[in-house]
Amino acid sequence: QVQLVESGGGLVQAGGSLRLSCAASGTIFRVNSMSWYRQAPGKQRELVAGASGVADSVKGRFTISRDNAGNTVYLQMNSLKPEDTAVYYCYATVVSRPGDPSRAWWGQGTQVTVSS
Repeated sequence: QVQLVESGGGLVQAGGSLRLSCAASGTIFRVNSMSWYRQAPGKQRELVAGASGVADSVKGRFTISRDNAGNTVYLQMNSLKPEDTAVYYCYATVVSRPGDPSRAWWGQGTQVTVSS
């Protein structure tokens, strides 16, 4: 089993910043990839940032990074806008043991609310 634990969400005024963290733990041989998605009320879940970069809607404002061990991913969110309000989910693909296939895991989500 693998657990993804997110933290750092909250309520912030427009123009403010937040930093989300997601730590992977459990039976891990290698974390292949980590990324961030978000889902606003009434909308589909969308990719915000991953290995290929960030979505156009957050370009220049959000930055994704990983720690040296590769098991924690961060999302630095600056110049937040009300339209960034959503539940933010961490997503990772993990190999639990050598020779195992890579499996996908989701975090439980963390709420980000940006007030105008």
